[in-house]
Amino acid sequence: MAGESTSTGHDAGHCRITATVAPPWDVAAWRSAARAAVCADLPPDRLDWSGGAQGALLGGADLVTFPANREPPRVPAEFLALADAVLCHRAGDRHGLLYRMLWRIAHGERALLLRASDPDVHRARTLAQAVRRDSHKMKAFVRFRAAPGDDEHYIAWFEPDHHIVDRVAPFFARRFAGMRWAIVTPDRTAIWDGSALAFAGGGTRADAPAEDAREDLWRTYYANTFNPARLNTTMMRSEMPQKYWRHLPETALLPALVRDAGRRVREMAEREHVAPRRRIPVAPGPAPAEPGSLDALRESARDCRGCSLWQPATQTVFGEGPTDARTMIVGEQPGDEEDLSGRPFVGPAGRLFSRALDELGIDRRGLYLTNAVKHFRFEPRGKRRLHKRPDVAHIEACNGWLRAEIAQVKPERIVCLGASAARAVFGPGVRLSEARGAWRTRDDGVRAFATVHPAWVLRQGDLQAQALAYAGFVEDLRLLLAT
Repeated sequence: MAGESTSTGHDAGHCRITATVAPPWDVAAWRSAARAAVCADLPPDRLDWSGGAQGALLGGADLVTFPANREPPRVPAEFLALADAVLCHRAGDRHGLLYRMLWRIAHGERALLLRASDPDVHRARTLAQAVRRDSHKMKAFVRFRAAPGDDEHYIAWFEPDHHIVDRVAPFFARRFAGMRWAIVTPDRTAIWDGSALAFAGGGTRADAPAEDAREDLWRTYYANTFNPARLNTTMMRSEMPQKYWRHLPETALLPALVRDAGRRVREMAEREHVAPRRRIPVAPGPAPAEPGSLDALRESARDCRGCSLWQPATQTVFGEGPTDARTMIVGEQPGDEEDLSGRPFVGPAGRLFSRALDELGIDRRGLYLTNAVKHFRFEPRGKRRLHKRPDVAHIEACNGWLRAEIAQVKPERIVCLGASAARAVFGPGVRLSEARGAWRTRDDGVRAFATVHPAWVLRQGDLQAQALAYAGFVEDLRLLLAT
């Protein structure tokens, strides 16, 4: 009988059941409890959800005492992603809301998430949006300060609206991987020791330094880059809520900067026009085919003017890796993060590529990583720079650099990520759909194969399609293990 347990003697028709999620924001903990409940055929109105140790105070029968009567249901990946965000909200009904949605999906409403007007769906998406907004604020307004007596250790104080520390801490681990830091909040503390993340209980404002010596420099920079002509106090308060101001050193300057904005704009309007000084490009020339060393190649490529892409780009992004690497990876072109950092494969696509290598047990540090095109081609879209595929002319203009890298590194094998890389390595006439996942031998004797670019995997429309594309990408890279 659904919901009964002869071993415990529960009256399945009347008793309340307590489902505990600890910690209350953890999707794995909620998923385990929800799976047990739905497999025991326990409808949503029978469950009392509680996060943490307080679950025992509700006095209901424990969920773990109920046997499973059915197989776990299959749910859309989008639902799990939604649950991951919703559980970080502080709303007391979030566990029950998600279980109610799971129950409905498991009982025939497979397309539930497509009904935007459904009250449960609308409520869940509203909670998730609040968590995403809070996560964005944390990324924007955390300020690290040097710990007293230890300039190599930094501490930040932040007061999030929701349980987002575990969700956002990996962002700071990636962004500030080279320093030791801690982010203290009232409920939770994230700690990065330079190699691994750890979490501890919450703290107080006194656990973080009030300020450090670097803040005078930051205030000077902020004051000198403040543009009075673009002042919009309404938008400023919307994007930088005043609750965060007491933690930001630059906000002490805002009253004076806002007060003087009108005068500074008038002075700017009355100032005599001075034409900007532009860099004069050197005449384009062929890339060296036989460089003396990779360092010499890299230095020469900094001033490459072989095509027009150098003008809007921040810098040339040359290859990096061991000079005697057995395997060379050739991508399409740098992305936004690569353009800003000057290093290849450090953006979202590069991180996905690293994940695939880790799954296969391949050490990325042993590979030489480069791109067919050395400058970032993009379209400005507001404040964003959207990737734009390079033209054949750009690939050909950069091909001398790639040939020189191959000649210098002398790899045994090359992996082409995407159609542009395949063209650069094999020449025109190669179709990625035909060449994918098959070894070919170049005229110089180097073996190579092509696969999709990891950015293509990330562009797939939904999580299921992305998972399938990623699995195929990993399977292609498995060719590296066979030789």
